[in-house]
Amino acid sequence: MLQITDLHATIADKPILKGLSLTVATGEIHAIMGPNGAGKSTLSYVLGGRPGYEVTGGSATFNGEDLLALDPHERAAAGLFLGFQYPVEIPGVSSLQFLREALNSQRKARGEDPLTGGEFLKLAREKAALLKLDPELLKRHVNVGFSGGEKKRAEMVQMGILDPAFAVLDETDSGLDIDALRVVGEGINAIMRRPDKGVLLITHYQRLLDYVRPDRVHILSRGRIVRSGGPELARQLEAEGYESLSGAVTA
Repeated sequence: MLQITDLHATIADKPILKGLSLTVATGEIHAIMGPNGAGKSTLSYVLGGRPGYEVTGGSATFNGEDLLALDPHERAAAGLFLGFQYPVEIPGVSSLQFLREALNSQRKARGEDPLTGGEFLKLAREKAALLKLDPELLKRHVNVGFSGGEKKRAEMVQMGILDPAFAVLDETDSGLDIDALRVVGEGINAIMRRPDKGVLLITHYQRLLDYVRPDRVHILSRGRIVRSGGPELARQLEAEGYESLSGAVTA
């Protein structure tokens, strides 16, 4: 589903990704862990097409299509969703308006009919209930006045509404308390744990993986994957830290 081969990328002429290779098959959830500065967020931004991140080598394909050749809105229409570590606020635009426009724009790109206002509101309420988010919050401007946990839940509601084929989630557990972490984890499972979807879950901690059990765990260090394993690798990191895996962190 997602095939990354020898990917190199820079930001402001500084090399960040240095030969990263990774394959996520359809129906799989993979987690990426690594110390600060390893390149985790850079990877998510490169896959999402954020301006300022220059790919200098390698390739990334999504369902056989050259992902790096697509504009960000084309990647979204193709079924790629990017969840941000720090969801942005958009004053003056209601969440409902934003989400309806985003969904119908993607449906148009796929040759599908737009949802009516009533159809969209029903869908939004269903996804808000799944994430235990007060649907009244969706009437507010995007993320304005939201707590950290509300922003993350709202972003998962957005993912549920857009129903992507593949989600790249950058530290979705950041800023969540214990209850919100459980709700968000269960939401990810309900929305994305399907045989026709895939997830790349970027996290610092094993705690989210208690709820979203990955098929594979990868350690990212100095711009490339240096070790991969099953869920037990995340538990080892939680217990011993990255320094215990000196070969991985210094590779």
